[in-house]
Amino acid sequence: MGRFSLLGKSRKVGVVTEKYPFKPTELPEGFRGKPEINVEKCIGCGACVAECPPNALTMEDRDGYRVIRLFYGRCIFCGRCADVCPEEAISLTMEFELTSDTLTDLVQEVKLKMVKCIVCGRYYGTERHQRKIIEAMKSQGIELDPEIMYRCPEHRADTGAKLIGLRRESK
Repeated sequence: MGRFSLLGKSRKVGVVTEKYPFKPTELPEGFRGKPEINVEKCIGCGACVAECPPNALTMEDRDGYRVIRLFYGRCIFCGRCADVCPEEAISLTMEFELTSDTLTDLVQEVKLKMVKCIVCGRYYGTERHQRKIIEAMKSQGIELDPEIMYRCPEHRADTGAKLIGLRRESK
């Protein structure tokens, strides 16, 4: 093989590189880009947080609010969050260029008001999630007693146990 054989081959093939970033790249169908949370649809259930392999999604309950935080610096664009979201509140965009000078550009936060237990005053879920549960029960013809529905899971279990005559052990 001669010294210039590679040069000869490359002349036959022609240009194979793209003019990116000067010319936009065409993305294939099904491309998984930056995930975005639709704040209006999110109920704060935390399914996405539980499924996120790199922990790009986190959830924190503070001051009567549930904060779901998506940090794009950790995201691997796997799409598992979108797959498990029961409300289809997360969708993958075609955006993949996420370079930024500020940290706030790489974070999306959803802040949802929480429900407080009428017995102990502890916050236990989001208002949106609670409404979703109540709507689902009503659509199945089940009328719920608000006294029970607005109790944390522990006090709801206590009430349910009393209704059917069971004694619950104290922790």
